[in-house]
Amino acid sequence: MTDIKSMTLPELEALLSGLGQPKFRGKQLFSWLHEKRVLSFEEMTNLPAALRERLAETCCITALETERKLVSQLDGTIKYLYRLQDGEHVESVLMRYEHGISLCISSQVGCRMGCAFCASTKAGFVRNLTASEILEQVYAAGRDTGERISSIVLMGIGEPLDNFDQVMRFLELVTDPHGLNLSHRHISLSTCGVVDRIRELAEKDLQITLSISLHATDDAARSAIMPINKRWNLEELLAACQEYTDKTHRRISYEYALISGVNDSRRQAEELAGLLKGMLCHVNLIPVNYVREAGYEKSPREKIYAFQKVLNDRGVNTTIRRTLGADINAACGQLRREAEETVLS
Repeated sequence: MTDIKSMTLPELEALLSGLGQPKFRGKQLFSWLHEKRVLSFEEMTNLPAALRERLAETCCITALETERKLVSQLDGTIKYLYRLQDGEHVESVLMRYEHGISLCISSQVGCRMGCAFCASTKAGFVRNLTASEILEQVYAAGRDTGERISSIVLMGIGEPLDNFDQVMRFLELVTDPHGLNLSHRHISLSTCGVVDRIRELAEKDLQITLSISLHATDDAARSAIMPINKRWNLEELLAACQEYTDKTHRRISYEYALISGVNDSRRQAEELAGLLKGMLCHVNLIPVNYVREAGYEKSPREKIYAFQKVLNDRGVNTTIRRTLGADINAACGQLRREAEETVLS
């Protein structure tokens, strides 16, 4: 079955042309999928009945089943566990801010990167998501809340740059003027440091925000918690980031999860300031989420503020990420693991 929700407008026009249909049918079909976001061909009432029947026989419309939905009583954050059509699971987290609604979405089922502090990678990698499965997380959240998603963060389960082609296709679809029409500037993509893909992304010159999961200030410490550093070390990563900024003129956000007794000392704050000196960047300090197998604890509040002060005093713009959905464990990966453990038991 052809996954038509993953197809661009020119691809849909070519598909329907091959079925003997005029070109404008492609735009009608695209509108039903990405503007009205219907989930059945029967709803596409301006398409001929014979065409709808033909499409139903040869094409599928990707849909996600909401298996669990948790709503924070503290701040209205919503965490979704979705069942995919093959029975696998992914998660999305909807967060409410003064400037609008942000949705953190997944790009893979599981993750092969092996970061020690991350729940998403503990069960290993299963498969990449298709562009339509990534996109449908956005559409499903919009249908559920009745509200427009104003920004997207590719920071859920999976490494987006490890699923490069489908993520690029997703970006093309979600920003299409005939669909959700979201600005690239309202999209953030987080990577643990896949250097060759960062360079490839730079060549596309998109105006998205690139977020780099850094989490350490020297190669030994970073390799211990992030295996990707053994493939591309800090020097190589930061060189690629500088190339990205030179090409796109976009500020990079460096994510730094503060782990008590591991990477939260004053010395490490000073080292981080030195690494980023002169770069067009912003540092986002994140109190690490507790993961059972890792056993890491977040840094005390006073150490977090002291770390921030060192960076700010040295001219590195730094903020501390708000903790949202604390009462529902809103960090990605945990609901999926619970679901998979239930199946196995």
